[in-house]
Amino acid sequence: MSKLKINIVIAGRTYPLSVNNTKEEEGMRKAANAINKLIAMYEQNYAVSDKQDVLAMSALQFASKLEILSLNKNDTNKEEMQKLNELTNLVKTHLE
Repeated sequence: MSKLKINIVIAGRTYPLSVNNTKEEEGMRKAANAINKLIAMYEQNYAVSDKQDVLAMSALQFASKLEILSLNKNDTNKEEMQKLNELTNLVKTHLE
C-alpha cells in the first residue's frame, strides 16, 4: 500500500507529510486546523511577538489535555477494578 503525500499548513508554514490512508490524512488535517485556531486565539488575546511562543503554548495546551485525559482514565480504571473486586468477593461469599 502506497503512502499518500499531503501538505499541512501550520502557522503559515507548509509541511509536506506522508500518511498511510485517508483516515490518517483527515486526522492530520483536523489536528492542523485545531492548532491554527489555537494559534489565532493566542495571537488575538495576548501580545505575542514570536510565532514560536504561540506554537509552544499550543503544544503545551494539547499535551496537557492528553495527560489530563490519561490521568482521569487511570483513576476511572482503578475505581472500576475496585468495584469489580468487591463484586467478585460478594459473589464468592455467597457461593461458599
